[in-house]
Amino acid sequence: MVALAVKEENIKKLEWLGVKDSKLLSSSVREEMFDQIRDIVEDFRIEVIEPDAIDLSLTEAESNLNWLEAETSARLVSELDPDKIIVDCPSINIPAYRDYFANKLSEAVKNKAELIVEHKADMNYIVVAAASVIAKVIRDRQVDKIKVDIGVDFGSGYMSDKKTQDFLEKYHDKHPELFRKKWKSYSNAVEKKRQSRLGDF
Repeated sequence: MVALAVKEENIKKLEWLGVKDSKLLSSSVREEMFDQIRDIVEDFRIEVIEPDAIDLSLTEAESNLNWLEAETSARLVSELDPDKIIVDCPSINIPAYRDYFANKLSEAVKNKAELIVEHKADMNYIVVAAASVIAKVIRDRQVDKIKVDIGVDFGSGYMSDKKTQDFLEKYHDKHPELFRKKWKSYSNAVEKKRQSRLGDF
C-alpha cells in the first residue's frame, strides 16, 4: 500500500517525467522512475501487508479486502496530513467505499481535506499514477526476493500467469507462508491435491 504527498507546483514535474498508470510502463521504466518520483514527492508512506495478516483481518464477518485496503490507506493518508486526497477505489460501489474510507481518516484530516474517490483513478490523476508506479516496483522487488529465497521462478505472481498457476499447484503445501489461506485459488489447490490423494487408494 502506498500513499504519496505532492505539492501542487510539483505535479508538473511528474508530467515531465512521463509518469502514467504503472500497467502502461515496462518494468525497466518503472525502476528508472522509482527514485525520481521519490525525489519529487513531498512525503510518502509504504506498507506491505503479509498474507497471514490479510487472513487474520478477514476472520471478522464484516471485513473484506476492500475494507482492509480502505483502513490501511486511510491511516497512511492521515499521517501525511493532506489538504486534498485522491483515492483509487477498488470497488465499483464508490459511495460505500468513500464513506468507509472517510470514516477511517483522522478527525483533523477528515474535517479539512477535499476527498476525491474514483474507480481507476490512476488513469485520471498523475499523483495516483505515481503511487501505482511506486507500489508496482516494491511488489516486483518483493516477488524477485522471494524467488531467490526459495529458489523457484514462479513468474509474475498473478494467477493469469501459467508459471504462477503451476507453482501454486506444486508448492502450496511446501511454502504455505506465501499464500492467503482464504484465497479461493489456494483452497482449490489444496482440495485438488486432497482429491488426488484419495484417488490413490
